[in-house]
Amino acid sequence: MLHIVLYEPEIPPNTGNIIRLAANTGAALHLIEPLGFFLDDRRLRRAGLDYHEFSRVQRWDNWNSFAENMPGERLFALTTRASRPYTDVEFRDGDMLLFGPETRGLPESLLAGLPDDSRLRIPMRENSRSLNLSNATAIVLYEALRQTDFDFSEMDLN
Repeated sequence: MLHIVLYEPEIPPNTGNIIRLAANTGAALHLIEPLGFFLDDRRLRRAGLDYHEFSRVQRWDNWNSFAENMPGERLFALTTRASRPYTDVEFRDGDMLLFGPETRGLPESLLAGLPDDSRLRIPMRENSRSLNLSNATAIVLYEALRQTDFDFSEMDLN
């Protein structure tokens, strides 16, 4: 199983879209607090439609709590401050894909604690700021799924 990790997400519809993405792909979703919204926010629920019950969402009190109990094998941080494209990675089952908050990205203090080769970038035009969080998550998750042969065997929506 692949893991999507959202560090302090701020915009409810983005997280709702990612809940739907996680439900449809079998990925686990980890939300690292503080969140910029409440999980019962109607905008979050609307974006996630009726997929909430089919997703695996785990909340973490903070980064340290998550880091001490990481559920996956390898952690890859997506950041505009990386030079390595996400397409250079050979993804495998158990990988964790870490995305930062929409308005500020992952903090430098967190990135500094990660190996350089675990920091990944989605290629964009020069002088572009960033992609929408839910779009970026879908891009990288589907590449990881493609590389792992779209194994949805753990997914049971019934």
